Formats: sequence, C-alpha cells, structure tokens
Amino acid sequence: MFGLAAFVLVMGALFQSIFMLAETPMDWIDTGFANLGSAAADWLPDNLLGSFIVDGVIAGLGGTLIFLPQIFILFVLISILEDTGYLARAAFVVDRYMARAGLPGRAFVPMLSAHACAIPAIMSTRTIDNPRDRLATMLVLPLFSCSARIPVYIMVTAMLFADQPLLAGAVFAGAYFLGIVAAFAAAVVIRGTLLKGRPNPLLIELPTYKRPHLRTALTTAIDRSGLFLRRAATLILTISMVLWVLGSFPRLDTEQLPAATAQQVEQLRAGQASPQRIEGVLAAAQLEHSLAGRLGKTIQPVFAPLGFDWQISVGVLASFAAREVIASSLSVLYGMGAEAEEDPTSIGERLRDNVSPAAGLSLLVFFVLAMQCLPTQVITRRETGTWRWPLFQLGYMSILAYSAAFLTYQLGSIWLG
Repeated sequence: MFGLAAFVLVMGALFQSIFMLAETPMDWIDTGFANLGSAAADWLPDNLLGSFIVDGVIAGLGGTLIFLPQIFILFVLISILEDTGYLARAAFVVDRYMARAGLPGRAFVPMLSAHACAIPAIMSTRTIDNPRDRLATMLVLPLFSCSARIPVYIMVTAMLFADQPLLAGAVFAGAYFLGIVAAFAAAVVIRGTLLKGRPNPLLIELPTYKRPHLRTALTTAIDRSGLFLRRAATLILTISMVLWVLGSFPRLDTEQLPAATAQQVEQLRAGQASPQRIEGVLAAAQLEHSLAGRLGKTIQPVFAPLGFDWQISVGVLASFAAREVIASSLSVLYGMGAEAEEDPTSIGERLRDNVSPAAGLSLLVFFVLAMQCLPTQVITRRETGTWRWPLFQLGYMSILAYSAAFLTYQLGSIWLG
C-alpha cells in the first residue's frame, strides 16, 4: 500500500510540475503568436489572402504550439524517472493490481508508452506472449492519455482555472487518472466477457536506483517534441487551413446579412464602435453562414446533451483525424467568429467567453475517453489482422466517452450553474 501511495504522489507531483513550470513559456508563445498575428494583419491586405494567413495559418499553428512546453516538460520528467530506475519498480508495484484487471505485468511498459503515443504502445505489445493478454492490452491502451490529448487538457484547464495553477494541475492530473481508471475498468469487462482467462505472471529484475542523466532526458524530450512539431507542421496545419476554407465560403454579402445582424451593425456604427468590433460581428455572421457553420449546426443536436455548441461540434468532428487538432480547430473557429478587440486573445480566453464551465468539463471528459485517432485504428487493424477489433475499440470508447461526458455536463450544470 505504501508503494502504491508513493506511486500516486510521484505521478501527481509530475503533472503538477508540468503545469507550473510551463506557465511562463506558454505565455511567451501566446504573446509571440498574438504579436505575429497583429503584425501580419497590419502588413497584409484586408482580403481573403490576409484572412487565410492570419486566421487560418497563424491562428491554427498558434493554437497548437502553445502546448509545446507542457509536452517537452512531460517527457523530460518521465525520462528522468525511467533513468533513475523508478519506473521498473513502479511496474512491480502495480503488477498485482493489473492482475486483478486481467492484464499481464508486461503490459505496464506499453501502458507507459501509451502516455506518449498509443501507436508505438500497441506495437510494443508484441513482447506479450499470450495472445489474449496481448489483445486485451491493445484494446485498452488508447484510454491512457497520450501526448496528443495534452493540448485539450491544457486548453480546458486554462479556460476553467486561469488564475488557479494548483487547481488546474490537479484537474490535469485527474484527467490522466480518469483515463487510467477507465482503462482498467474496460480491461475487467473485456477479460470477463470477450477474452476470458488469467494473465501470465510478471517476472522482472529490479534495477538499483541511479542518478539520472539530464542529457538523456533532454534528448528524449527533444525527439518527442520534434514528432509533435512535425505533426503540427503537416496534419494540424492542413486541417486548420481546411477549416478556414469551410469557415470562409460561401461568402456572405452585405445584402445577405440577417436582419438582426444588419440592425446590430447599424447600431454599432451609430454609436461609433471600433472597426474591430464591427468586423467581429460581420465575421460571426460569415462563419454562421459558411459551410463550417452549416455542418456544425447539422451535427450539433447530437452533441447538445454534452453542452457542445456548433463550433465545438465541428472541432470534435475534425479531431477524429488527430486529437490535438481540436485546439487549433477551436482557435480558428472562435477566432474568426469572435467579436475581435484590438489585441488577439488566447484560445483559453476565447473559450471562457463562449463555453460554460460544465460544458468545458464535459469536453475534457469526452476527450479523455474518446477514440479520436485514425492512425491508432489503422495500427490496431495491422496488429490484429482484422477490422473487427478496431471497430469494437472505436464503438465501446465512443459510447463510454459520450455517456461519461453527458453525465458530467448534467451534474456540472446543477453544481456549477
């Protein structure tokens, strides 16, 4: 019991450190992209090209790269723990609990790897000899919080607890532990129904404690962060640009403005409101009229019980290609639709203006539990040799995520208002 308590304390301190140490570099990145967007808006012409670069490219990248400090710090700390020899002992500590869930002790390493990315974690299950043990491990690995979920966790906790880093860190760690608990609960159900049988016992040699090598930790963190950046520079940027196109077309002419919007614009002009505020109202009308707005309103009733508006619904749909896309997607969608002020705001501030605390918690729980990573599905198909198990994985995780998010929103609406 003491070993388990120490494990929980170490993991809690790790995630708390991530939030507190990354706060300053996050502010630097946020300010840098805000200044870059302002400078680009002043330099570029006020047309579609300028909007594409500012609202599509810069906002999309900025909404994702702001989370790079957390990702880098996470891998530095995990690498240090591994280098000290603690993680091997942690595997020994949790083995008895994993056995109760029907998972083998050897699954600890894939589970740890899954906190970086589920793809190499699933591939690493090849070291598990028993086919049923291996399949059960593969089916629950995506429930462990990978690095692609970090932007979502940071985005939501920054929205809910902007000036409370300790509480934000606790909720951040809670998201990780929710994924762990859900994975073990799913393993219990799967091993008790579809894949009955006892797991093989763990045989492991415990290493001695050693001094960690900071150079090794930095090298690992740089490598993992580089992988994240390459994804940000390709997939995330591509989806951000696609979202800009969906949010910009078809164009809404002045004569097509809804009566309420036209009246609001006239009142703002009569009251000598700033051009930025008027442009913000027009941008919101354009976004609602666009393909993205129409798509979001079409699928929004499905997500309404979770507290999601149509912008979040579009972001959830886009994030099925890769979870971390949700941050850049909402940055683009809310950025184009917000009533802009003189200075751009961060995605956390935009969300605070548009999303209730209950809906924010619902979004957090949904992304903790949802299977929103097509590459993971492809790897599961390749490792199992059939589409049966990846589709089962997608189905049970989607039902679990929706149900848990629904419960969170309903209870949150009562307690938080």
